[in-house]
Amino acid sequence: MIHTDYHLHTTFSHDGISTMEQHIQNAIQKGLKEICFTEHYDVYDGLENNTLETIDVSNYVENFKLYKEKYKKEILLKLGIEIGLQPDIKETIMNMVKQYPFDFIIGSSHITCKKDIAIDTSFFKGLTQKEAYTKYFKEVLENVKLYDEFDVYGHIDYVIRYGGYAEKIIKYSDYKEILDEILIHIINKGKGIEINTSGYRYGLGSPHPNKEILTRYKELGGRIITIGSDAHKIEDMCSDFDKATELLKQIGYKDYTIFENRKPKFIQL
Repeated sequence: MIHTDYHLHTTFSHDGISTMEQHIQNAIQKGLKEICFTEHYDVYDGLENNTLETIDVSNYVENFKLYKEKYKKEILLKLGIEIGLQPDIKETIMNMVKQYPFDFIIGSSHITCKKDIAIDTSFFKGLTQKEAYTKYFKEVLENVKLYDEFDVYGHIDYVIRYGGYAEKIIKYSDYKEILDEILIHIINKGKGIEINTSGYRYGLGSPHPNKEILTRYKELGGRIITIGSDAHKIEDMCSDFDKATELLKQIGYKDYTIFENRKPKFIQL
């Protein structure tokens, strides 16, 4: 049984529904040993028609510290953040990360080519599915090469959710060269990936990333892998962790990863 959830969003994130305390109380009821909050940190400078604001990290961290002390006898709380990586904001991200004692950082690609691909369909305009997905992966690769301010890359095939294409699947063989380059750079940097179970909730039939990519990551020597629900409300905490655990075991993974002070620790599956 997995006793942790390493991808959680609360009302500190712009799209969070449940509060931090609600998540904590729910985790205690579920018998979890620890959870890691990973609030969204995205920089929206240069985006057209944007109404979102970057999270007040100081406020988030101060509230986290209060709850960590309040519930210290009942559950271990880890301070994390999910950073939306973009090639042109490295200095901003470096400066932010230096200010706070994060245990864990997810690097993700939400805004790609200055388009928030979850809401701005112009990213996909005039592109075939392969062209759009390749465009996305090229920026992921650029981010992986550029940044050290992450511990795992989040939902690495995030683009699959969007674009309105009929077939919502990444076939490894169609993107082999660039996916291998991404995964090799991640491994060589001592970083990892996550298995994000929200893919099941989105009706994709698999987690992010899918079995083929998870298998290839292991074949290339990848070991660091966290398990997260990407829950924005308490009902989704630890959702489909049984499926994720079974999938990892099928592939041949022996353990999963938790973090403290940005250092990985391996826990047997």
